[in-house]
Amino acid sequence: MDNIELIAEAAPLKPREWVSAHADYLYAYTITRVNNEEQARDLVQETFLAALEGIDKFEGKSSERTWLTAILRNKIIDTYRKKTKGLKTLSINDTGAGETEFFWDQEGHWHQEHWPAPFGIDDTDPMLTKEFNHILQKCMHKLPSLWLSVFTMKHMDDQTTDVICAELKISASNFWVIIHRAKLNLRACLQKNWV
Repeated sequence: MDNIELIAEAAPLKPREWVSAHADYLYAYTITRVNNEEQARDLVQETFLAALEGIDKFEGKSSERTWLTAILRNKIIDTYRKKTKGLKTLSINDTGAGETEFFWDQEGHWHQEHWPAPFGIDDTDPMLTKEFNHILQKCMHKLPSLWLSVFTMKHMDDQTTDVICAELKISASNFWVIIHRAKLNLRACLQKNWV
């Protein structure tokens, strides 16, 4: 008997227990990426349905939760694609006149007057961390759909630039313009609402 069969025998799928065992985790994972309660619930339900339909494809190489999360991640990426389909992409020349020079010097260092202010997130008070995360989520969801999708895939899901560009059908230069602008917008929003 090979390792895959041993793992599958040791940890068989238990679809009847999915909702009680994994729904809260999957919902929390989803809500931070789509920020829409109804859509998050729908995506979790769709994940369970897709898993039931593809139950024979489970190879036992991961836990049930990891497998369900992978299915959910693909559903979230599909949501990003739908949101960004038909949106105008930016060229590297669309970065805004003087935007780069305004914040950075020729070597790419911040101008002193534009240094990011400390956010106070090093504080160990869980209430402050919770408040900061709440404000961060609100700031993130003020971003245009394409920017939010790119930022979330890069900084929350740790996807590579190549994967993000392929999934969202954008060029590498467009990716970097979007990431740059998303970070500037988030920085401004956090400084206005948190500091």
